Amino acid sequence: MVKFSKELEAQLIPEWKDAFVNYWLLKKHVKKVKLSRISQLSRTTNSNHDYGVSIFDPVRSFIRRFSCNDIPPDQILQVRNTDSEQDEARELGEEEEDDDEEEDDEAELVDHLYSEEDEVKEFFEKLDEELDKVNQFYINKEREFLERGDMLMKQLQILLDLQQVVDCRRRSNSFNSTASSGFLRSYSSGRTSDSETGSEFGERDGETRTVDVISALEKNGINVVGATTKGKTKDGKPKMSMRINIPATTPTRTITAVTSMLWEDLVNNPKKHGEYINRKKLQCAEKMIRGAFVELYRGLGLLKTYSSLNMVAFVKILKKFDKVSNQSSTNYLKAVKRSHFISSDKVVKLMDEVESSFTKHFAKDDRKKAMKFLRPRQQKDSHMVTFFVGLFTGSFVTLFAVYAILAHISGMFSPGTEAGYVETVYPVFSMFALLSLHLFMYGSNLFLWKATRINYNFIFEFQATTALKYRDAFLIGTCMMTAVVSAMVLHLILVSNGFSPSQVDTIPGILLLIFIGLLVCPLNIFYRPTRYCFLRVIRNIICSPLYKVLMVDFFMADQLTSQIPLLRHMESTACYFLAGSFKTHEYQTCKSGKLYRELAYVISFAPYYWRAMQCARRWFDEGDVNHLANLGKYVSAMVAAGARLTYAQQETQLWLIIVLVTSLVATIYQLYWDFVKDWGLFDSESKNLWLRDELVLKKKGFYYMAIALNFVLRVAWLETVLQFKVGLFESRLLEFSLASLEVIRRGHWNYYRLENEHLNNVGKFRAVKTVPLPFRETDSDG
Repeated sequence: MVKFSKELEAQLIPEWKDAFVNYWLLKKHVKKVKLSRISQLSRTTNSNHDYGVSIFDPVRSFIRRFSCNDIPPDQILQVRNTDSEQDEARELGEEEEDDDEEEDDEAELVDHLYSEEDEVKEFFEKLDEELDKVNQFYINKEREFLERGDMLMKQLQILLDLQQVVDCRRRSNSFNSTASSGFLRSYSSGRTSDSETGSEFGERDGETRTVDVISALEKNGINVVGATTKGKTKDGKPKMSMRINIPATTPTRTITAVTSMLWEDLVNNPKKHGEYINRKKLQCAEKMIRGAFVELYRGLGLLKTYSSLNMVAFVKILKKFDKVSNQSSTNYLKAVKRSHFISSDKVVKLMDEVESSFTKHFAKDDRKKAMKFLRPRQQKDSHMVTFFVGLFTGSFVTLFAVYAILAHISGMFSPGTEAGYVETVYPVFSMFALLSLHLFMYGSNLFLWKATRINYNFIFEFQATTALKYRDAFLIGTCMMTAVVSAMVLHLILVSNGFSPSQVDTIPGILLLIFIGLLVCPLNIFYRPTRYCFLRVIRNIICSPLYKVLMVDFFMADQLTSQIPLLRHMESTACYFLAGSFKTHEYQTCKSGKLYRELAYVISFAPYYWRAMQCARRWFDEGDVNHLANLGKYVSAMVAAGARLTYAQQETQLWLIIVLVTSLVATIYQLYWDFVKDWGLFDSESKNLWLRDELVLKKKGFYYMAIALNFVLRVAWLETVLQFKVGLFESRLLEFSLASLEVIRRGHWNYYRLENEHLNNVGKFRAVKTVPLPFRETDSDG
């Protein structure tokens, strides 16, 4: 049977961990009560044995055990309900069935017939603190979700009314053969009379249905007025217009937002022409409101889980206390059940309301379809995935051993034949090897994040039903490497048997085409949601200034900065096959070209440029100067990369000095940002020496080892300066080893980066995503 403490730790909400009842601390207090009681009984037993041992001692002990509940009435422990709980309950307008009884229960003392031992008093004082903490958190979160629910219902009503207005106008324009597909409207939240609205709106007499809908909007406090409407409401306040605020998350929306902002700067009254509202805008607004409903429902479910888990924890700890002290805590348990986090049913009612509204308006009254959005089911772990991971891992190890034996027997890496073989095979196969290694590191990250209760799906905004699990990442990596090593063995066998290079060298190209085909395959096979999510993220990275930057976007861009060797191998492979060099087996054709050397700069700069543009976009959206400082880090990395490329072509003393200076500056910049900003370490005021106050891993040594390892791997660029004199095969092997070390460093960096992000969410109790709402009020006079 699993202990409740472990069950609670496994089921509690990680971001709200500090708000849960501290069950482990209360267990320590119960243990203190137990120890004090044992010592008291032992003293009593010793005093009774002053005249020797009697055969009636067991009988006396049995009688004393059952008579200990008869505590004199003067030994009373008084526990008071907290005043803050009463005040918060009154603020929320809690309706009580019997006002006189409830007020007496809240004002009077809850009496408990316990002994006046210091340990017992300390236990109940701590229990009161935990109960007050749970109540306060629940009240705050309940208020937050109720306010969000009210706002969402208003937004939904506005959306429904606007959709009806647009539909009526479209049917009217279609009937009158007009070409207009939208209309200019602003939405006033001030209260105006029907005659005032009719004169301002000035529509045709035939549009009776449109006028009816507008009247409905007026009753809800929202007036649809003409483009030149100005003035004040009856109470003298300026009119407010309701605008659709669609986030600039795509290039089209970004360009539209920038152009409209420039237009508002050029025109004195930017809103005098109204706002063009069409069906496309309403579809975006509907999608935003639907996502907000899903997040609200999820948050309400988490709060309901929070309530039930805390109630079970209180019941369990009171049972432990009863067992230890041989007393009854029924009265205190009744007080817990009367607490707000148990007695309030507002969360349940709001969940039912959200569920019914979502089913009606977003699922066409199909409750089963609605539940797929509101309560998505997570996929269960399959033993077949584990089986195939083991199968492909064994196959890869076996095939690689076969390849090494065949290469040694055939003398493929001898000085006479190694140049042609290495230059043609190395770029393609090392590209797949680096990708597989990165997948393995990502799978290890997923495993560690899950083991340490880091909610990576919430941080990356992944769907729980389609998110990749660590077994899946291992399966993809091992399957890829098995296919790659199989192709290497086949290629080596054909080359050894005298087949022409023009025929044999097509094998790496065919393998590359197969993987590209699987990546873009539209069929729902081979993890299609993950593949398409990857393609979307890559698109967002390439167009990073135009797309709103999410956590997953800049996280993936950071991965690309560690895969510059892979991108260079892609350049070599593309040139080798597209230029037709595989037919003539002249691998020098690409490397001797000027365009190839210039593209090397572009490819080396591209990941840093994309990441810098993401920093610029985040600074533009959030206004945080730290993003500009982060941008400077990637600019320094670009300068250092360019200097190393130039030094590889012109090995002069001047360029050596430039490489040393630029690389040293970039490395110091990167190390500072890794440790202080990304990992949140080196806090001089932390209770953990040079770390931070909150740590996920229990052993501090892991963090000091991580700092040392990250430092060592960050200075791997020294190999460029040292220029080891080795053969061609050894130099390629050294390049692959250094590239692999950078991938390992990035995988190691990933864990601590997400740990820091998770702790930021925990510190802010942020377990639910805040979805921006489309309709906002602005001053109609601009």
